[in-house]
Amino acid sequence: MLFLGILIIAIGAFCQSSSYVPINKIKSWHWESYWLTQGVFAWLVFPLLGALLALSGCHSFGELMTVFSQHPRETFLTIFFGVLWGVGGLTFGLSMRYLGVALGQSIALGTCAALGTLLTPVFTGNTDSLTMPVIVGVVVTLAGIAIIGVAGGMKSSALPEEEKKKAVKDFNFTKGIIVALLAGFMSACFSIGLGYGECLVFADTKPLYASLPATMLVTFGGFLTNAAYCLYQNARNHTFSDYKDGSLWVRNLPFCILAGLLWYSQFFGLSLGKGYLTESPVLLAFSWCILMALNITFSNFWGIVLKEWKGCSRKTIIVLLIGLAILIFSSFLPQLLA
Repeated sequence: MLFLGILIIAIGAFCQSSSYVPINKIKSWHWESYWLTQGVFAWLVFPLLGALLALSGCHSFGELMTVFSQHPRETFLTIFFGVLWGVGGLTFGLSMRYLGVALGQSIALGTCAALGTLLTPVFTGNTDSLTMPVIVGVVVTLAGIAIIGVAGGMKSSALPEEEKKKAVKDFNFTKGIIVALLAGFMSACFSIGLGYGECLVFADTKPLYASLPATMLVTFGGFLTNAAYCLYQNARNHTFSDYKDGSLWVRNLPFCILAGLLWYSQFFGLSLGKGYLTESPVLLAFSWCILMALNITFSNFWGIVLKEWKGCSRKTIIVLLIGLAILIFSSFLPQLLA
């Protein structure tokens, strides 16, 4: 059952890491237009559909709203940390703009993995879950991420500027690292929001679906942040015209829906996976870090497919693969130490 739980989380991570592939197929829309459109599905539509599973056929959506109203503090904090996570989502996109899918996601998600795992129990007062195996697992995860960062630095120093621009048009290692660290710090608020939202579910909800209502609230908060920024950019850049061309909707909307579905799959998979990890409190506490570590692993897989590491030396690729191997190992390490 434990392996099945990790496998489900891995499938969700693979889907999330693949979500930027359909985004690259979107044509003739400015960033703010397609980011908002896919966000409607990633942060509103699919999380709502996921939360409906928590009703388990025994409750109504109105009853779920009653649960929220009965816990106003937890509901507010879950949405509030979602708003903060939304800031991380915005800067997350910039990290990939400057570093590429592979390195950008590695640094941002690595920071997110460590801080989300460590800060969530601190904020929610559940520090008993911060056992030594969990802390060691986080340290090993960070070691793997650091090695990937070394590979990125080797890539930056070795490739000529022309080759860097071929792989990542706006490549800027220094600016990208700063933005990626900020993105990771703010993105960790998603985990904190889920921690506050643990009680926002029915007592008889299946463990597989228990975190989906909280996920809906966190993504709703993130949608508010992203929508405000995207609409501001639409007004500033005079790009509201993107939405007027019906032929572009026909072409771009399916890719936006697919990107939103793939992105949401990571948290749907996290909820289902945690349902199979209940017999292991250590892996349950470490589940956020597992998701982020696997996100990084698969994002680097896509980085290789998209030729972002093309032209790098064999030594650089070996360093990258070592970092990825350590990340995969870190997903199982806490259970081995428990």
